[in-house]
Amino acid sequence: MTAIETLKRFWGYETFRPMQEQIIESALAGKDVLAVLPTGGGKSVCFQVPALMKDGLALVVTPLVALMKDQVQNLESKGIKALAIHAGMERREVDTALNNAAYDPDCKFLYVSPERLATSLFRSYLDILPISLIVVDEAHCISQWGYDFRPDYLQIGAIRELVSAPVLALTATATPPVCEDIMQKLRFREPLLLKSGFERPNLSYIVRECEDKIGQIAGICNSVAGTGIIYRRSRRGCEELASQLRALGIDADYYHAGLSTSSRTARQEAWKAGRTRVMVCTNAFGMGIDKPDVRFVIHLDLPDSPEAYFQEAGRAGRDGKRSYAVLLWSGKDVDRLRRLESASFPSPAYIEDVYQKLHVFYGIPYETGAGRELKFSLEEFCKRFSLSSSSVHYALHYLETSGHISYSEDVDIPTRIKIVPDRSRLYDIDLGDASLVSLLETLMRMYTGIFSYPVPIDEEYVCRRQGLTVPALRKMLYDLSVSHIIRYVPCDNSSVIILRHNRLEPGNLDLQKEKYTMLRDAFHQRGQAVLDYVSETGECRASYLLRYFGQEDSKPCGTCDVCRRKRSETRKLLRQWFASNPNWTEAELAAFCSDPASGLSPDAPEIARELLDK
Repeated sequence: MTAIETLKRFWGYETFRPMQEQIIESALAGKDVLAVLPTGGGKSVCFQVPALMKDGLALVVTPLVALMKDQVQNLESKGIKALAIHAGMERREVDTALNNAAYDPDCKFLYVSPERLATSLFRSYLDILPISLIVVDEAHCISQWGYDFRPDYLQIGAIRELVSAPVLALTATATPPVCEDIMQKLRFREPLLLKSGFERPNLSYIVRECEDKIGQIAGICNSVAGTGIIYRRSRRGCEELASQLRALGIDADYYHAGLSTSSRTARQEAWKAGRTRVMVCTNAFGMGIDKPDVRFVIHLDLPDSPEAYFQEAGRAGRDGKRSYAVLLWSGKDVDRLRRLESASFPSPAYIEDVYQKLHVFYGIPYETGAGRELKFSLEEFCKRFSLSSSSVHYALHYLETSGHISYSEDVDIPTRIKIVPDRSRLYDIDLGDASLVSLLETLMRMYTGIFSYPVPIDEEYVCRRQGLTVPALRKMLYDLSVSHIIRYVPCDNSSVIILRHNRLEPGNLDLQKEKYTMLRDAFHQRGQAVLDYVSETGECRASYLLRYFGQEDSKPCGTCDVCRRKRSETRKLLRQWFASNPNWTEAELAAFCSDPASGLSPDAPEIARELLDK
């Protein structure tokens, strides 16, 4: 099949989006490619189509576990076999997945979270995995200049020495220096950057300095029809705002990583289906959600960087219809952003202290611990040592950045089940409830190995097969567990830390002070760019963002708050000019419109014609 035939067969589309076909052709030609496409630009199609056309499988590296699971489910719904390996999986599960990927010719995609790349188990399979394409999603994570640098991504460069497949790297937010760094870190044989224009003509960027943010939000919700997203920095802030909006008669719910898996799924599906109009959320929401009719995205807190803002705001208006990206701010927000900058980089002495306390917390002696995977509770850790959760959070992130640990937050750990009696004896047990018998038969059919070890199960899929609700299923599993028929390990949501080396003696920790200073300075510069954006009064909002990403030749959008204000001021100035120059000539009007000192917007000639037509 050709690329367009593959697109039609599996996705039902008749044509590619801009740049997709060129990216796919380059990947099929065996070239290393860095593709920079805006949020909603269809990045997944760019690697899924060529992977289906090639023999073997695509190795897809992505840090987004929720997106990974979603894409695996979407592919399998199309009859395409895909597997995923991520934090929270036990060694046996990882080994089984790798074995299937290596020996099942129908498997076309293996999704891997970056912290798995350096493990000895993963490396032991590299010789037999039939990798035809290495896909690097969120590729800006490999760059030390990127806003979300993750050292585990650097393992991809080492894998390139062992696997001859070409690389297709994808990102939505990369400045020119980051693009260069990505290609270097991924050891491109020849640099090839394919970059789509970032213009979103249907998206109006609005910035408002205000104190009454609730009133502003209510006004937007009541004047703009359709669904929306409101981003908040804190979980508590999400819950409080959703409650305030409901009190004002606005259909709103909240979403953050502290909710259970089933609750997050239910809320997300209700919003996608239009049963919930407004979702108030942290940045845990939105990745991989392709809802085309989002009419507004509101930020109630200043974002950390233009990259994060551009990506989140870009979730509005993917259907091409008029939509709004609104950022509300006040002087207090500026103070908070400055405090965040300070909190994000605890002192090196504090970071080393957290490192040592982490090992004490788990009773790990010096010169041991390498490779251990630890289920981590930030709350319990901070309570034990009387530490600030915010400071510890950022200390752990820097320990990850400097290569000492891998830190995966809010990992969903699935329910695990093992049937205790052997198969022959199981049928002699009188359970007294036909529904329990039916459930056990379903589990035995669906999950091989369930008699040998606790296997992870998909509760929602089992519920669909059995016609149950999730609470009802959990009650039945609990009853079977009490009767010693099964071993039941309920699902959980936890952070996971992987120790990258044995515990070091105090004073021996290399915190790479030059990198620390560089990252702190880069964080400051990105924060300053956000402050410049919100305080800008003369440059078009869209042009400012595009220029930040290296696109210098963009025209004013005409619909942001700056352009609209300039247009209004231009109309007023032109009326005054016409009134004071009743005998004007075409040449005089043209000279006035083109004079920079006049203070007119670039579309002054067009506005002049409108006034004259009236």
